Amino acid sequence: MLVGKNIYKRYGTLEVLRGVNLEIKKGEVVSIVGPSGCGKSTLLHILGTLDKPDMGQIVINNKNISDLSGNKLASFRNKHIGFVFQFHHLLPEFTALENICIPGWLADRGKIEVKDKAKQLLNMLGLSERAENKPNQMSGGEQQRVAVARALINNPDIVFADEPSGNLDSANAKELHQLFFDLRKQFNQTFLIVTHNEELSQLSDRVLHMKDGKIV
Repeated sequence: MLVGKNIYKRYGTLEVLRGVNLEIKKGEVVSIVGPSGCGKSTLLHILGTLDKPDMGQIVINNKNISDLSGNKLASFRNKHIGFVFQFHHLLPEFTALENICIPGWLADRGKIEVKDKAKQLLNMLGLSERAENKPNQMSGGEQQRVAVARALINNPDIVFADEPSGNLDSANAKELHQLFFDLRKQFNQTFLIVTHNEELSQLSDRVLHMKDGKIV
């Protein structure tokens, strides 16, 4: 489903990734763990097409991402990849419903179709009453669930999550972790998660350990 082959990345003289290889199967929940500075987030951003490797190949659903650039790459990312970050990055001027809809509207899907799907996601995540609330009217846990719904609006092949519970208290973190597994059960959704949270990594199907720019 996702294959990364021999991925290298350097920033100036700093070699961040040193020949990373990995494979994620459809419906897996996989965590990447390791000390700060080992390259976890850089790897996630490269696999998610937010950054480019200096060397290596990334294949998502048999599509070689290395062959894409510009608008074609942006379109592929929007339609096939979802993202959840530590800080939810919701747009403050838009409601929860509108924030969720934005990737669907960018994909040129019908406005009514996208809104209907967003409402379904809000309902599934227990946020129906927050549809018209703006981010500053929601708790941190609610905002992060809105961010998860936004990541799911285009039915992505895979969701990349970078420290998704790192900004939440323990109760909200536990709820978010359970949500990932509920989504896997309901939609066979695939997740690749960078985390320092030991509980989340232990729940995962597999844990990949990184050290010094490599998976060990």
